[in-house]
Amino acid sequence: MRNFPDGESYVRIDSPVAGREVILVCTLDRPNDKVLPLLLLAATARDLGASRIGLVAPYLAYMRQDDRFAPGEGITSRYFAGLVSGYVNWLVTVDPHLHRYQNLREIYRIPAQVARAAPLIAEWIRHNVPKAVLIGPDGESEQWISVVADGADIPFVVLQKQRKGDRDVEISVPKIAHWRERTPVLVDDIISTAHTMIQAVRQLRATGLPSPVCIGVHAIFADDAYGELRVAGAKRVVTCNTIPHASNDIDVTDLLADGVRAAFA
Repeated sequence: MRNFPDGESYVRIDSPVAGREVILVCTLDRPNDKVLPLLLLAATARDLGASRIGLVAPYLAYMRQDDRFAPGEGITSRYFAGLVSGYVNWLVTVDPHLHRYQNLREIYRIPAQVARAAPLIAEWIRHNVPKAVLIGPDGESEQWISVVADGADIPFVVLQKQRKGDRDVEISVPKIAHWRERTPVLVDDIISTAHTMIQAVRQLRATGLPSPVCIGVHAIFADDAYGELRVAGAKRVVTCNTIPHASNDIDVTDLLADGVRAAFA
């Protein structure tokens, strides 16, 4: 794969694919530069006679816009799902941002395997953070943060978030003074601007709790979000390796492999 001088994408598959199962692996952070070459690659494989084409996308983009929040907006999660569904036969991903959707079947027309990172996060916490209390930064996190808490056998609380813009959030902290003997562990699915976690870290520190450990499934870290989170007072920042980043310390490779096996079952 390369670009022509005019910026168009060039795709060539060196290995013979006729009659074969083809698996494309592409994590879709910063998706706009990746999606068109990916779809051209899928189309090329199909044109060359591939029997089936699967997509392993450790991070699945375009899941946030799941409703029309203002007049004239597009529900891009649906459009993107329709686009991908037209080029590949199945999908494996890790913890997509499901909020208003119950599952990927609502928008994807292809079989979609979702690998859950919660058990691996729970295991990491058990081995690395003694006497932890798990904290969800907002109400959206409660649906799966409780699974992490159960797996790690630790208590959890959920903070309340009011979002005023892409980079403007307010966090309210419930009465958690009785957790001061424990290390707070903030867990979220996506760390993008990190503003939600930054505000949560500051609020937790203001209540007298120790510096929290921050865990995210997907390490997007827009601009200098990672540095800002550390400066805000995070004791440690840990992510899964769905997106390559220096904070990666939880390996989801086996989860993805299990998802691929399920696609062939």
